[in-house]
Amino acid sequence: MEALLCRKLGDPTVALEENSSPIFVSKNHPIPQLDSPTAVRVRIKATSLNFANYLQILGKYQEKPPLPFIPGSDFSGFVDAVGPKVSNFRVGDPVCSFIALGSFAQYIVVDETQLFHVPEGCDLVAAGALAVAFGTSHVALVHRAQLTSGQVLLVLGAAGGVGLAAVQIGKACGAIVIAVARGAEKVQLLKSIGVDHVVDLSNENVTQSVKEFLKARRLKGIDVLYDPVGGKLTKESLRLLKWGANILIIGFASGEIPVIPANIALVKNWTVHGLYWGSYKIHRPSVLEDSLKQLLSWLARGLISIHISHSYRLSEANLAFSAIKDRKAIGKGKKVFQI
Repeated sequence: MEALLCRKLGDPTVALEENSSPIFVSKNHPIPQLDSPTAVRVRIKATSLNFANYLQILGKYQEKPPLPFIPGSDFSGFVDAVGPKVSNFRVGDPVCSFIALGSFAQYIVVDETQLFHVPEGCDLVAAGALAVAFGTSHVALVHRAQLTSGQVLLVLGAAGGVGLAAVQIGKACGAIVIAVARGAEKVQLLKSIGVDHVVDLSNENVTQSVKEFLKARRLKGIDVLYDPVGGKLTKESLRLLKWGANILIIGFASGEIPVIPANIALVKNWTVHGLYWGSYKIHRPSVLEDSLKQLLSWLARGLISIHISHSYRLSEANLAFSAIKDRKAIGKGKKVFQI
């Protein structure tokens, strides 16, 4: 089978034919065999690229797997083979899931307890880009911050993968959503999916713009801050939070880790949540299972949608990672490998 392997740590945007490239496409990688009576082999249709995949190959992610490894986490496809004790799936069933590693390949083997049926009405490619970005935002907003209807949600980096997910989940929960992005195209997209107010960083000040919106709507402040960006934008956004607000720390796309003053958090009764979605699979797997089931239901009902901006072949991996690195097409949607 074809598989994308990381043989050393480095920059995955380098052309694959260059010796310095840390990744290469293996054309004759062994097809994984069923390794237990409840194992299921999936012929992968689509697997999404996330910023974490890029960081992992660079060697800058929290988890550092031994080399060589096949990157990739969320995926969708069709059941190709089942173990003798598999009871919930048949060959040909459309399925999706997420794993720590291994989805940038034609086939993958997982236990049946880790798979989810893709409901009728769901696009299979979209389902392959659901778990990580939407799962992160859903667990953060619904499970951790317990976002409710009528609350005010501020989403930083709102045109990125997790940002777009957070915006849609916020609307599905009935929240008033304020989104922060940069550039007219991204602003237009966010408005088209129902965001209540968009701040364009290319020509607006976050504090001033949000305060004017809050005043016009007679709102007291931000209830939930969703922050995958960090840096100066976090510091500026803290000024907008009301008493008792929830702060969701998702990541640091700016490259700067912000400081949240503990004394102010104390006085204003803020709750700061660190959210490392992947660790839930070890510590609270039932939370992830319930989350993904609800997201698939929302996707089938049209409450959320996944914007696929670019599809790549595995042989175009360096181009795909360049789009991630340069944040090209962010605001237009997810990037996937179709295999």
